[in-house]
Amino acid sequence: MSVTAHGGRTALAVSVRVVSLVSLVSLVSLVFFVVAPAGPLVAGSQAGAARSGTIRGRVELRRVAPSVERRPTVSELGTPAAHDLSGRLRSVVYLEAAPRGAFEPSPPGHAVLDQRDERFVPHVLAIMTGTTVDFPNSDRIYHNVFSLSKAARFDLGRYAVGHSKSVRFEQPGIVRVFCDIHSHMNAFILVFSHPFFAVTDEEGRYRIENVPPGTYSVVAWNEGVSSEPMPVTVPTGGASELDFTLR
Repeated sequence: MSVTAHGGRTALAVSVRVVSLVSLVSLVSLVFFVVAPAGPLVAGSQAGAARSGTIRGRVELRRVAPSVERRPTVSELGTPAAHDLSGRLRSVVYLEAAPRGAFEPSPPGHAVLDQRDERFVPHVLAIMTGTTVDFPNSDRIYHNVFSLSKAARFDLGRYAVGHSKSVRFEQPGIVRVFCDIHSHMNAFILVFSHPFFAVTDEEGRYRIENVPPGTYSVVAWNEGVSSEPMPVTVPTGGASELDFTLR
């Protein structure tokens, strides 16, 4: 009897331990099921950010493209014409061909090309396909924005200060923008099918972020002049330097 009772207590103790162990495993499994999916998603996004690299450098302009002179008013006759070259100092640097599958489709973008002081601001705009560009009139005179470019043809007609019209750009390419009323007004819109491009600052510096590791051909553009494609290798999680000289 004592042996049987002892054996029963042993069996009962073992059974309790097994049940406790099973409960603990179930609890751990439940916690892992709830928490685990967030881990790989965060780690994956961090790994993706760590894998991508940067292309940076400078575009040197030996000669700045001249601007079209504004027609003087009667009161301005005989005075020197003012030249604003700041917009012409900005270049666009981009990958000639983007890596396939390197980026997910992004929502349509939105940009603004203002009409201010009888100028388009900014003078150079770089966007992705699918982007809608607003053309507000901030001058107290009428403007008429149009383009005859192959990538986008449009004529927004005349509209006064405080009004704005929009165009959605669906095809990649270079779009020249003009004003039908003021012949000295012009701008460039560069439309890309990928996000690997950058507009330089007025000192020519640029930076293209989130580039997957690999070897690419990179082009610099300024006022209708393009460089020869330059090769560059982007390291994993690192940066590559690439400078250009135009004109």
